[in-house]
Amino acid sequence: MNYIQLLEESARDVGNCACMGLDPQLSLIPQGEDGDVRKSLNDYFTQLFRRMSLCGLAPAAFKPNIGYYVALDNPRDEDFCGSLALGDVLDLVENFFPSIPIILDSKRGDIARSSQNYAIEAFDKWRAQAVTVAPYMGSDSIQPFVENYGNNGIYILDRTSNPGGKDLQNAMIADTPLYLVVASHISDLSKKHPGVGAVVGATNMDELKSIVSYYHDSPVPLLIPGVGSQGGSAQVVVATLRSVGYPLSLVRVNSSSGLTHPWKKAPVPEDWLDQCIENIRLLIQETSL
Repeated sequence: MNYIQLLEESARDVGNCACMGLDPQLSLIPQGEDGDVRKSLNDYFTQLFRRMSLCGLAPAAFKPNIGYYVALDNPRDEDFCGSLALGDVLDLVENFFPSIPIILDSKRGDIARSSQNYAIEAFDKWRAQAVTVAPYMGSDSIQPFVENYGNNGIYILDRTSNPGGKDLQNAMIADTPLYLVVASHISDLSKKHPGVGAVVGATNMDELKSIVSYYHDSPVPLLIPGVGSQGGSAQVVVATLRSVGYPLSLVRVNSSSGLTHPWKKAPVPEDWLDQCIENIRLLIQETSL
């Protein structure tokens, strides 16, 4: 099964195009008294996934950001608790939600052998179904991903949701913003490698519409972050895509902290699990097919 088929099948199975970011902040999740980081994260996600499963709530993708985990490592002290915790989380996702794709958000992008190493990291070592890739070193930084892992998902950063994204992505090149130049390259790549898609933020609908126009005749997978704490609206995103006839089964609308720890500061509220479940339920409703 290639990535396009996996996206379409998983969306059909769960009836939505939601993506759940898994980016834990230790200060905002319940922790065990022994201070064991790996165990705390494992216990936390086990409780959350079990409740989701019992409530019949399943998003159409999961997206852990690798930086939230490896930052917990202390390699010089031979402590890899964060990386081990990420492995645990991936196992939990596969156990509770089999057949739902995992997008490793690592935003890799280098040249030649270095990019090949990052592709091996994502697909062979972490065994993710998709990865995010930065395109700004050019085609030779993307080729190792698409040529050697063509059946996987490769989401290329196009117009990201963060405020600073405009600093470069909106730069004009011959009267065309850079993000549309990138969109054109993504469209060309996807014709040869269907798993190639784009990361397009949920924080500017005019830009989303202009980018989608590049893909309308030959739709590519879209990863749309920025819903929730960054200010984007899942309802508006879905309505915008519906208005141009974009296939929602190829789209994943992502929210992260708004689902896993919607409270903004410690202490963790006693009803933390109920709060998470309510927000997950709402995103799934707003992204229904």
